[in-house]
Order: sequence, then C-alpha cells, then structure tokens
Amino acid sequence: MSAKKLPTIADLRALKGERQLTMLRYFSLDEAAAAEAAGIDIASVPPEVLFHPKYRDVAPTIFSMTGLTHLEAGTPDDYLRWCGEGIERGADALYCSGSLKTVEFLANEHIPIVGHVGLVPARSTWTGGFRAVGKTADEAFDLYREVKAYEEAGAFAVEIEVVPHEVATAISQRVDILLWSMGAGGGCDAQYLFANDLLGYTDGHIPRHAKTYRDFSAEYARLQEERIAAFTEFANDVATRAFPTADKTVSINADELEHFMERIDA
Repeated sequence: MSAKKLPTIADLRALKGERQLTMLRYFSLDEAAAAEAAGIDIASVPPEVLFHPKYRDVAPTIFSMTGLTHLEAGTPDDYLRWCGEGIERGADALYCSGSLKTVEFLANEHIPIVGHVGLVPARSTWTGGFRAVGKTADEAFDLYREVKAYEEAGAFAVEIEVVPHEVATAISQRVDILLWSMGAGGGCDAQYLFANDLLGYTDGHIPRHAKTYRDFSAEYARLQEERIAAFTEFANDVATRAFPTADKTVSINADELEHFMERIDA
C-alpha cells in the first residue's frame, strides 16, 4: 500500500496476514497532521474533527472512520441517514455498536461498517463491566461466533478490545474479516491506541494495554503556567501604564490633530 494513497477497503483486506497496520484514536487537526506525517494507516476520529473542512488537507492518506454508539444513533433508519451523511462528508467507514440486524441493514446499503467485540464500553454491563473478555473457553468461543456473525452480517472489520492475545490471534487466523486490536495482542490486523494515552495526557486511569511515549500532561501544565505568567505580566503592565508603548500605537499628524481638537471642543 503506497504511503501516498488513501487506502480503500480492498487495499486493507489485501494486507490481512501480510503486516500489521497502525491505528489511532485522535482528537484534533494537529494530532491528525502528526499522524499523517508519521505514516499512520487508520484513524478513529470524532465527527467534529473528521467533518472539519481542513481535515483532508492535513490527513489525506489516513483511512478515517467515525461513528455513533447505538445509544446515540436511534433507529436503523436514523443510523443509515447519519452514515450516509458521514460518507458524504469524507468518512471512509462508520463505526456501529448496534445489533447485528442494524449492521446487516447498513451493510446491505453498502455502508462500510466496523463492529466491536470483547470489552465494548457501551455494552459492558452484559460482559461484567470493564474487564477482559474471553478468558474462558466458553467466552472465547462466543467471541469467535460473534466475529463470524459480524462477518456474515457484512461488516468488513471489528475492533477487538481487551481479549487474551492467544484468543484474538486464533480468531483472526480463521476469519476473513479484519480484526483491529486494542489490548488484544499482536496477532490481529491492526494495532490500535488512543492518542491521549500514547501522548500522556489521559485524565484518569490509563489502560493496561496502552503505552505512553511522551509526557504531554507535564508539557500542558508547563504551558498553563506560562499562560498565567504572561497574562499576569500583561495585567501588571496595564496597571502601571507600561503598556501600550509608543511602538504599539499609531499617531495622527500634528496639524490634523489640532484641527480635530478644535472641532471636537467647539
């Protein structure tokens, strides 16, 4: 797959078993531009970022998906309308955590759909909360059947989250659908991390599967201190009339000023 080309689903499918792709969840145009420069393959992007007029200027070759959970989207018809708008506005694929019936409905309308198995936050109450899924033979086989069901429903990929790596690898080797691993080991088709975890600015718990490569939290704190210092210096300069200085103002010709003053005082 050329680094200069936006991949299609056919391109991604052709790479199954050939190499692992890189995938990020990011939250700004700056992060999108950095991902593009770094050669990231796939991104999950909030709608307000993906639909920004400048998004494709900064991320022209990243296969980019967005979506709504089933709790946000409404009926299958609502989902379809939203997905159609998403495609029109530049999405390469749409995420759907709804029922398999909804997935099939969307896929039948040729919407590129990505599902979700394992730890699915919007459905976690059914699997015991925020914990690993697939640590027993029965759970692992249920995962396999769920992935197969997504495949049969017409989804082209599923995110597989917090699943034992042996289980995820075995499933990936036995299906044609793409598996995107978040905390499910290195035997799937893509490795998926959140930018806030990777860059170290997560507010709260950092998942076990995440790896932090930079400490942006400390940098953001330093920048905030610099903001406060700059604003304080500005306020002090205004209070002491050190600002504005002559070089920060414009002047009027002396004769014109004299005529103005005569008229305003009249």
